[in-house]
This record gives sequence, structure tokens and C-alpha cells, in this order.
Amino acid sequence: METWQTVVSLVTFISVIILIMTEWIHLTVAAFLGALLLIFTNIMTLKEAVGYIGNSHGTLGLFFGVMVLVRAFEPTKIFEYLATQMVLLAKGKGNRLLLGIVAITTPICAVLPNATTVMLLAPLIPPIAQEVGINFVPLLILMVFIANSAGLLTIVGDPATFIVGDAINISFTDYLWRLSLGGAIAIAVVVAILPILFRKIWYTKLENIEQLPHPQINHPRVLTLGGFIIAFVLLFFVIGEYLPIPMSPASVALLGAALAMLLSHQSKIDSVNNILRDVDWSTLIFFMSIFVLIGGLEKTGVINSLSGVLAAILGKNIVLGSLSLLFFVGILSSVVPNIPLVVGMVPLLKQYVVSVGLVPAEVLASDFQGQFPPEVLPLFYAMMFGATLGGNGTLVGASSNIVAAGISEHHGRRISFKTFLHYGIPVMLLQLITSAIYVLVRFLL
Repeated sequence: METWQTVVSLVTFISVIILIMTEWIHLTVAAFLGALLLIFTNIMTLKEAVGYIGNSHGTLGLFFGVMVLVRAFEPTKIFEYLATQMVLLAKGKGNRLLLGIVAITTPICAVLPNATTVMLLAPLIPPIAQEVGINFVPLLILMVFIANSAGLLTIVGDPATFIVGDAINISFTDYLWRLSLGGAIAIAVVVAILPILFRKIWYTKLENIEQLPHPQINHPRVLTLGGFIIAFVLLFFVIGEYLPIPMSPASVALLGAALAMLLSHQSKIDSVNNILRDVDWSTLIFFMSIFVLIGGLEKTGVINSLSGVLAAILGKNIVLGSLSLLFFVGILSSVVPNIPLVVGMVPLLKQYVVSVGLVPAEVLASDFQGQFPPEVLPLFYAMMFGATLGGNGTLVGASSNIVAAGISEHHGRRISFKTFLHYGIPVMLLQLITSAIYVLVRFLL
């Protein structure tokens, strides 16, 4: 690969991140133009670009399916109804509302991917905020923080966690024993700073709660059938990949979307054209473009060259390597979406531990099913924590952040990069520090 191509791919990627941070251009347009630049400079062909997008078909299929599923049931007013019930349960108090969002989001994110959870729950937030009389943007940001943090409770809670766990062949139960406590600590950090971070909302109280509007559910029969579809989707999200004929979460989401559109069309509560028109295409195009940009870094050797840098700096020092990796990946994950980042970092880290002689070369094989030596596992655990919690730092750090931003824009408010940064930086830094302490005490001392 020629040097100029490496430079162009790296400069293009950095330029896109700068444009997103400064908000000179809409984040989708910036990423899309960056991806097209790589194609028009022949750093990669259109076929190769589509191939990199295809490698992430599971993520894109999952997002599209859940978007359609949620949109199909909007005419039933179920989201407005549930929002009112949440305000009533919180008795109109802001602190109870914040804690309620934590309580609802946490268990769901333990079994469903965090971006999926945000797609399912985020539509509740704008009507809740409207009834209490507050800005819904901070509530969406809180949901994202909890969704990303709770993704560490199980190996299936966050795509980044699953990718790393799959690479080292860790089982579901082993993950619970070794790493779930770290996820619980990450959530506790957010809960501890709620009165400070969301001070205005924490002390908000709705006086005339009995005067709240009580929206009625439309089309109850359709919603009942829809409930069976949603229950089917949620059940097979959890068990689908363990069946004799495995069903991936993406295929389950797409099947659920198809059934939801069929139900909506046949019952005449909405048309298929209206449902598809309202899908958040901006978010989907952003992710496709980012996958192409990461592919450019991979093809031109930028990612591979970093493994040599790691080996030269860290040597065989696992303690220094683990802590350095946690903060390095965490900070990097705040500006690079963690799914493509982890996809690129896993082979890099494997190459590093082979290069310094800590593991045999056979671990580099794609079909390797053995166990890694216990002494190198803290490096991979550190990457899990860094990639997942670093996503809380900025608007582009995690897929759930982008999903929440799309939902917010759909409801008339844009989450700016600066606004998210105001909340995200203190949360990310505190979580990375506490996670570093956990990894140090639990695995390295």
C-alpha cells in the first residue's frame, strides 16, 4: 500500500471527526463525504466499500428492524400512554424520574444490545419530558449512559463486549463471574452523580399531577397482536442463537419488522410507505459511512502498524499494558464508534501478545477455539471496559448515542456535540478511573 494512500485515509478520518466535533457539517454528511473521498481517490473501490459495509450487516439489520418495529406501533399511542404512567409512578418528582430511567434501562440492557434498548425506550422520553415541563435531551443522554454502562453486565449487553468476549472464547457464565461487577460499578458511578449532573431535573417537581392529560390507547386489538410480535422478538433476541437452527438478532429484528408492517397495513392503521419514510435513514447512512472509513484505515495498514507501537512501548508489562489500553481505548472510543473500533483493535491486540511472545501464533487463526493464558486476559478485559465506557464521552462514541441523537432530532431537538460533551466527559473519566481500579484489584494484584 502506497504511503500517500495511508496518509489520505488517516487525514480523511481525522477530518471527519473534526467536522463532527465542530458541527460545521451534519455528522451524516461529514461521514458520507469522507467515505466517498476514499472511493474517488481509489484508496478503495466501490465494491470494497460495500464489502466493509456488508461485514457489519448484523448491526445495520438490527438497527433497521427495530426502527421499523417501533415506528409501526406509533399510531396506537402506546408510547404516550406509557410515558404518562411513568410520570404518575414517579409522582411528578424529577429525582424519581431519573432513577426510574436507570431502573428500567439497566435490566433490559443486560440481555439486549444497548442500541436496541435505546430504540425501544427512547420514544417514551419526549412525551414524559413534555408532561413534566423539562427538556428531554438530558433524559435521553442519561438513558444512553445507563444503556452503555449496563452493556457490561453480561457478554451480550453490548456489541463491543460480545466481539471481544467471542475473540477470547469466554463463556456467558465466566463473564458473569469475572466482569459483571465492573458493569454494576459503572452504573453506580452514574447514579452517584445524578444530583450534580442533572441538578435542575433532580429537584423538579410537578405540582398538579392530577391535571396531566391521560392519552388513550388507539387500536387496542392491533396493539395486542403487536405485543405478541414484540414478545417474540425479545425472546428470540435472547435464545435465537442457541437454537438448533440459529437465528441472529438481526434476522429476528427484520422478521419482527416485516410482521409489524404486515399488521399495520392489513389493519389499516398506517401505510407501509409512511412507516418506511419515517425510518431514521440518517443514522443508518452514518454507520455505513463510518464502517467504510474504518475499512480505509484497515486496508492502508494504519491499524496494523499500531500493534508494533504497542509492542515497542509496553513490552511484556501486563499491568502497564492493561491500564494503558483501558484509557487509550476509552479515549479513542469517545471519538470513534466502539463497534468498528473493537473490530479493528481485536486483531491488533492478538498480534501484540503474539509479537511479544506471551501466546502462541495459533491464536491468530480465525477458527481458534482454545483458551488464552490467564495472564494476558486482563488486556482484553481492559479493552472491553475502555471501548464500552469510552462511548459515553462524546456524541459519536457509541451506536446508542447516535440512535438517541436521531430520535431527538425526529422530535424537534438536536443533541449538539457540545451538549453531549458537557455531560459525557465527567461520566466517562469517572467510569474509566473506577474501571481501572476494578481491573487492577480484581485481575492484576
